[in-house]
Amino acid sequence: MTSSPATNPNIVLTGFMGTGKSTVGRLLANRLGMRFVDTDRLIEETHGPIAEIFLHEGEVSFRRYETETALSLAEQHGLVIATGGRFMLNEANAAPLLASGHVYCLRADEDELIRRLTKSRTVRPLLQVDDPVARIRELLAERAKGYDQFEQVPTDSRPPDRVVNDIIGRYRTATGIE
Repeated sequence: MTSSPATNPNIVLTGFMGTGKSTVGRLLANRLGMRFVDTDRLIEETHGPIAEIFLHEGEVSFRRYETETALSLAEQHGLVIATGGRFMLNEANAAPLLASGHVYCLRADEDELIRRLTKSRTVRPLLQVDDPVARIRELLAERAKGYDQFEQVPTDSRPPDRVVNDIIGRYRTATGIE
């Protein structure tokens, strides 16, 4: 028997950088026996490090690569997809992925995100500025309305396994899949 998006819909995780999309996504895929895909890693495999793309090709090229990735992933099913922080705010990316499964927006409060992002060693091109805390606040404000269109899953003060359990419960309720 072959599976289809209707019988094996994707799970798409979106949200601001530092909300735990990749960590939760890996755990979620493992628990559900699905394949984990990180959109940023896919782009890097094809086009090189994101920081280098931003530096040498610019943000416009990076956003084009995101859309190519969204269209490709939407044709597949049975995936847990962790997206970049702005990925699902672009309608060209959101529409095909919404059609391929269920989208959950991981959230954390501003202070928690600032704590996580300022202690992280991950290079985040959008935070390579003189005042990264101000930039985090600015980006959160810009993106709030876009994130609000998706089902919200809080991650602050919750270990990743509890977030995974929450999403599994929501997914099973939405799909009827056990």
